[in-house]
Amino acid sequence: QVQLVESGGGSVQAGDSLRLSCKASQRPFSRSVYAWFRQAPGKEREFVALIRARGTSEFYADSVKGRFTISRDNPENTVYLQMNDLKPEDTAVYYCAVGSEYTTNQQSYDDWGQGTQVTVAS
Repeated sequence: QVQLVESGGGSVQAGDSLRLSCKASQRPFSRSVYAWFRQAPGKEREFVALIRARGTSEFYADSVKGRFTISRDNPENTVYLQMNDLKPEDTAVYYCAVGSEYTTNQQSYDDWGQGTQVTVAS
């Protein structure tokens, strides 16, 4: 089991930027996909972005495309989510996850972090 620890959340104004980090306790050799999900108050958790552990294949939710960028640092076992031009509707708890399938289906992800809060004021 891989332990994931997110950091970088906070309270910002609309239009600001934040970078979230997710550090894994070990390199998930048998799992090949990192993803970010988020859960807003009163809503279900939703997919945000994913990236393969190797290669450059990325995929984003339409709501964040062009504003968010997912990246990884393999030697550091860390995945990042750069969030630019933040909007109040981006307010949520953000979770990172590791899985073996290139999918937006959260049921396919095996290990999850504890989440980090992002609050965007208008």
